[in-house]
Amino acid sequence: MAGAHTATVIWERGDDHLLNKRYSRAHVWRFDYGCEVPGSCPPSKLIPVPLAKPDAVDPGEGHLASLLACHMLFFLAFAAKDGYRVDFYVDEAEGVLGKNERGRLFMERITLRPDVTFSGETIPAADAIDQLHHEAHEQCFIANSLRSEIVFDPPPLKFV
Repeated sequence: MAGAHTATVIWERGDDHLLNKRYSRAHVWRFDYGCEVPGSCPPSKLIPVPLAKPDAVDPGEGHLASLLACHMLFFLAFAAKDGYRVDFYVDEAEGVLGKNERGRLFMERITLRPDVTFSGETIPAADAIDQLHHEAHEQCFIANSLRSEIVFDPPPLKFV
């Protein structure tokens, strides 16, 4: 299949009992070329540290990060195509969980807060930046795969 992606999730019981629900939620996400990311559920009252690892990526964070990375990569491509030099891009987004029509938990709303710094002789106006974000959102296959409401709330423009 053209454009197929693969990922592997690995978890091992180790010395944990599992049946008493006191087992580690730590696992590994493995991607192409051996890249590994530590994963876990987020620590909570029900699943405290050390059963959950606070320094690992939880599935909600990974879900959010995949959208942010996809959007950013398309934004950078469109900015370069239009002759804009991007020096810095950071997005401190937030995903809010809610219940869907079946009463199931889902990421109901995602707010992107892309903070982009441009330099050079051609600096885009605010409407051009909005258009770059719009194009990136339209082309991002992760965004096209989600049911979440996706909102843009960028900070004021910065120029170098």
